[in-house]
Amino acid sequence: MKATGLASGTIYPLLMRMTDQGLVEAEWRAAEAPGRPPRHVYRLTATGLRLAHEHAKGENAPCGAPSLA
Repeated sequence: MKATGLASGTIYPLLMRMTDQGLVEAEWRAAEAPGRPPRHVYRLTATGLRLAHEHAKGENAPCGAPSLA
């Protein structure tokens, strides 16, 4: 979140919406170290990846956007 400058109150609702739309899937992962909470891990679905590629190739792609290849 530091890299984007977005607050968690912005990112998590977007992730939930993307999950509902079938663009992202989420799963819980066990804590990696004792005393740490489990983590919610998100990954793009095939549809989400296809749309991300389309957006990255389009006119609306941000300058300096990372490559999705």
